[in-house]
Amino acid sequence: MLHLHDRKKQIRKVLLITLFLNLSVSLAKIIYGYLSNSVAIYSDGFHSLFDGISNIGGLIALYIASHPPDREHPYGHRKFETVFAIFIGVLMCITALEIVRNAYESIIESKKPLTDEKAFIILIGTLIVNIFVSVYERKKGKELKSEFLIADSAHTKVDIYITIGVIVSVVITTLTESNFVDPLAGLVVGVFVAREAILIIKESANILADRTALDGEKIISIVERCRDVEACRDVRTRGTPGQIFVDLKILVNPSISISEGHDIAERVEELIKKEFPDVVDVVVHIEPFEKN
Repeated sequence: MLHLHDRKKQIRKVLLITLFLNLSVSLAKIIYGYLSNSVAIYSDGFHSLFDGISNIGGLIALYIASHPPDREHPYGHRKFETVFAIFIGVLMCITALEIVRNAYESIIESKKPLTDEKAFIILIGTLIVNIFVSVYERKKGKELKSEFLIADSAHTKVDIYITIGVIVSVVITTLTESNFVDPLAGLVVGVFVAREAILIIKESANILADRTALDGEKIISIVERCRDVEACRDVRTRGTPGQIFVDLKILVNPSISISEGHDIAERVEELIKKEFPDVVDVVVHIEPFEKN
C-alpha cells in the first residue's frame, strides 16, 4: 500500500497536469466561442473551465485529506476528498443550467454562429486532451484509490461526448447554415452534464452516509473459518476506497481466558486485512457462545 506522503505527491501531480490542460482548452474555446457567436463552443469552454476549477478544489481537498488522524479526527481526513467529489457534482449542475440558459437565449434571439476551420482545430485538440485526461485520471484514481480522481475522470468522460456533439453540430451548422442546430447541441450537452452530476453526487453522498463498504456475508464466511471462532454476526463496514473500517462480533467458547480471546481477535483481524487490503482497522467484539 502506498505511503500517505507518496500518495499525496502522486495525486497532486495528476491534478496539476490536468489543471494545465483543462485551463488551456477552456480559454481557447471560450475566446473562440465568444468571437464566433457559437453557443455550443462557448458553453463547452465554460464547462472545461469548471473542470479546471474542480482541479483546484481537488488540490485543496488533497491538502486537507492527507493530514494524519488526530484527536478531533481519529478516523483520518479522507472523507474531505468525498466532500470535494460532491463539489464537482454541484459545479456540473451549475454548468448544466448555464448551458441550457445560453441555448435558450440563442434560440429565442436566432443567433447565427460564425464558425470556420479554426473551430475544428480547437475542437479536435480538445477531444484529444479530454481522452487523455479521462484515461489518465481514471487509471491513477484506481491505482491511488482516490474517489476524487475517479469522479473527475467520469466528469471528463462526459466532456468527450460533449465535444463530439459540438463537432457534429458545427459540421451540420456549416453545411446547412441553420441557426438552431448549435443551441440544440447545447441543450444535449446540458442533459449529459446534469445526468453525470447526479450520479457523482449520489455515490459520494452514500460514502458520507457510511453506506456498507464490503459484503457482510462474505466477511462472516471468512471469519467463521478462523480457528476457535464458533460464529460471527453483526458485521458493519464503512469508509472510502483505501480506508475501510470494520467492526463485528465473534462468538467463542465461554471457558477460554482473556488472553486466548485476544489471540483469536487478532487472528480474525489479520485474516480480514489479508482478504481485504483496503481495510485499515477491525474492531472485534467477543461474546460467549451458547449452544442453545
